[in-house]
Amino acid sequence: MLKKSPEHYLAQLRTLQDAMQARLLADVKAQEEAATEALAGVADVRGGDTIYQIDAHADEVLHHFCTEWATEGPLVLISEGIEGAGWQVFPEGAREEDAEFLLIVDPIDGTRNIMYNKRSAWALAGIAPNKGRATTLADIEIAVMTELPTTRALLADQLWAIQGRGAHRETKNLVTGERKAAPLRPSRSESLAHGFASLAKFFPPAKGATATLEEKLMLAVAPEDGENPVVFDDQYMTTGGQLYELLVGHDRFIADLRPVFFGVLGLPPKLVCHPYDICTELIAREAGVAVTDEFGAPLAAPLDIRAAVSWCGYANSTLKNQIEPKLQGLLEELRGNRA
Repeated sequence: MLKKSPEHYLAQLRTLQDAMQARLLADVKAQEEAATEALAGVADVRGGDTIYQIDAHADEVLHHFCTEWATEGPLVLISEGIEGAGWQVFPEGAREEDAEFLLIVDPIDGTRNIMYNKRSAWALAGIAPNKGRATTLADIEIAVMTELPTTRALLADQLWAIQGRGAHRETKNLVTGERKAAPLRPSRSESLAHGFASLAKFFPPAKGATATLEEKLMLAVAPEDGENPVVFDDQYMTTGGQLYELLVGHDRFIADLRPVFFGVLGLPPKLVCHPYDICTELIAREAGVAVTDEFGAPLAAPLDIRAAVSWCGYANSTLKNQIEPKLQGLLEELRGNRA
């Protein structure tokens, strides 16, 4: 059980991500003015991901914030770039079991988008009571995600949820600083026709097999009988961004099944979704978006930065009821054919 009110943790997460947004927007603007690609330089490869220079800048903000926050009491930060399972106790020397709570963070989800000033990335964070290493994604009680915009943006969004109390969205004017409440409205469409729906296939490994299954799925749930395609693909290379697209009604169905395909094809587990990438799933759930694992069950991966997560997001229950049985059948067929 958390010792302080949910509002306290929510305020802290929003403050952290506001600071992250300001720092990274300034960094990207500086890069644009200097006409370099300095932020895209590889700083390290560790803790489950490639660490680019822009990630290193974000880590500075994060670790400074955690050091300050830990003056209230011990906490565990779970984040990429930290060795082992990605757990680090603040303050230094404190014991993990004494931590008041667990803070799982992805400082920049979508690094590759924002380091080239191409498309927004997202800062993600969730708070869970400290249940030790048995703590899972299902234990997260407060979540916040903040848009990390390109230099061309005027507006940027921040979304949050407290378990059992609904989801919220606020839009910030990046010039004036004015903030306004904005609606969250997942699509109510009862079909995929004339909407966006996709399976994640960001990188070359397993792209062919993923596209083949996706094509079969779309033919089963949204057959095309006219001249033009009726389902559109959008590979937004950030889990937080994918959830956002479901939350605001831009996309109707998204599935990231990279671990399934890599396992079936016998490929090494290249970059996949990890718990820190989807630590804001609570926001989607509170807004009415159905998110499951590859078997249709709620997400319950351990808070370990190296754990692989497959997930499926449906904008509403009608779409879930249509798509899920077909998807499960195709996945069973895939596993059977490769057995």
